[in-house]
Amino acid sequence: MPEGHTIHRYARKHWDDLGGQKIATSSPQGRFSSGAARLDGRTLTAIKAHGKHLFYRWEGGETLHIHLGLFGRFRRHTIPANEADLPPPSDGTRLVMTGEDVTIYLSGPTICRLVDPDTEASVRSRLGPDPLDDDSEIQKLKEFQANLARRSIPIGAALLDQKVTAGIGNVYRAEALFLAGIDPQIPAKDLSSESAVQLWSLSTELLRRGERAGRIITVDPTDVGAKRRSDLKKRERLYVYKRQGEPCRRCGTPISMSDMANRHIWWCSSCQPAGSGA
Repeated sequence: MPEGHTIHRYARKHWDDLGGQKIATSSPQGRFSSGAARLDGRTLTAIKAHGKHLFYRWEGGETLHIHLGLFGRFRRHTIPANEADLPPPSDGTRLVMTGEDVTIYLSGPTICRLVDPDTEASVRSRLGPDPLDDDSEIQKLKEFQANLARRSIPIGAALLDQKVTAGIGNVYRAEALFLAGIDPQIPAKDLSSESAVQLWSLSTELLRRGERAGRIITVDPTDVGAKRRSDLKKRERLYVYKRQGEPCRRCGTPISMSDMANRHIWWCSSCQPAGSGA
């Protein structure tokens, strides 16, 4: 499932491609035919992301809510001079959005529906603060700390709870906890104020970097003998994620792995000793 940086990047890129234009919409698959018919020919006025959710706003007050889930995927095509050369959407394409120069195909989303303002507000109210949205940083941090204080589950599990913070997935939780030197097993409510601030700051920094780059890179190049992040090979971009048994890039201790919140989690037992972060 895409993490928050990817969703915010889609919002930015789709606005660059389609924003302020009258959009032709259709549903080749047929499962969104009525919604596509309501949007067809309307102007796209805004795109907002919150965590792993996208909200496309159209003239007339319509809002399109998309959640990609595990299998959702966008495909972008620049419209060629001869439109007959444009690759056709597959039979499984839920939604086609075509602007002046670009067409975007959506297939396999968990959610693709039109919602009213109350429904959008209800979705957002169930989500924790998003490190990448435009809300006050101070307010988001306070909300994050308050959400942690109410949970006895391990901090590694809490970070995947979208009610605690929206947009962090399995890669970012492992990498942020490593960089903050926090034991994934300590109860979320036991995290010290200083560790919570550091964890929020690191998560925000990593997600912003990922949104700009279009990929997750957490490693300091000097830790692998490189000069720039652009020099890093794919296998060098992460500290702990999917590196069980391999040496820690900072201390050499073999990376550990266990299950938490129905997902694998990775950490360094030396850089993140038991109880660290409390």
